[in-house]
Amino acid sequence: MAAFNHTSASPAVFLLVGIPGLEQAHGWLAIPLCSLYIVAVLGNCTILFIIRADPSLHQPMYYFLSMLALSDLGLSASTLPTMLSVFLLNSRKVNADACFAQLYFIHTFSVMESAVLLAMAFDRFVAIHKPLRYSSILTNATVARIGLAFMARSVLMVMPIPVLLWRLRYCLPNVLSHSFCLHQDVIKLACSNRMINSIYGLFVVITTMGLDALLIVLSYVMIITIVLSIVSKEERLKALNTCVSHICAVLIFYIPMIGISMIHRFEERASPLVPVLMADVYVLVPPVMNPIVYSVKTKQIRRRIAQRFQRKTIPNED
Repeated sequence: MAAFNHTSASPAVFLLVGIPGLEQAHGWLAIPLCSLYIVAVLGNCTILFIIRADPSLHQPMYYFLSMLALSDLGLSASTLPTMLSVFLLNSRKVNADACFAQLYFIHTFSVMESAVLLAMAFDRFVAIHKPLRYSSILTNATVARIGLAFMARSVLMVMPIPVLLWRLRYCLPNVLSHSFCLHQDVIKLACSNRMINSIYGLFVVITTMGLDALLIVLSYVMIITIVLSIVSKEERLKALNTCVSHICAVLIFYIPMIGISMIHRFEERASPLVPVLMADVYVLVPPVMNPIVYSVKTKQIRRRIAQRFQRKTIPNED
């Protein structure tokens, strides 16, 4: 392979792709794509507004839910420009600076979302294991410190990735596999030594999302142990019911992430369509589904949304 930029270690542009074999239908596919983004933005903004406007929801569980909504909004905003550019405008070129910036924000918000899901698991564990001490353990200051610590971890852990990408020389063809930039996708185009990038990328995944997933599993092992020790069947079901929304959010986030990681590792055996669709699911489904799941499964959120809707629909009587 010949390097396509001989004067700089970084290429001038990368080429994004939409859905292979459906290029002629990209304009039509932009309609459901835009609809998903609108649902994601409206859903997460609604969650944020409801929690902010209702003092009774100013509790640790809902503060963490607000952080999850902000992470989802950040992930949606990170992928929207290039996805709409590819599907709506048929513009595939993205310069290296924009590509590296985009993958930085995508991975930062992904790591942040993973951290928030871990914090929510800890919140559920404390609520079930120490219900009488819940408010004294998870104070507003503690929640704020947890949020800031996870945000700092996300920003600092991902920061070296675009810097390391700049030191590589890339080869033709400069075509990526998705309609947005991902680290594991960009380094495949490198024709210089990418061992440091691969090792650091693996280190970030293991020490952030991998560790978070392990701790979430351990949290639920302890939660299940505590719940099984409760004598009353009704109380057991009530305790488990408080975890349903979070379990759904964990599955919605981690299943596509694991799927895209496996596909990138064994993509030679898979159809070209599979990694594209899996990556789209990875960035689109969590921001869309999380507010829907929490609106449906969380009684307090569902009730507040219904009350707001009724106020809007019932006309004022003179």
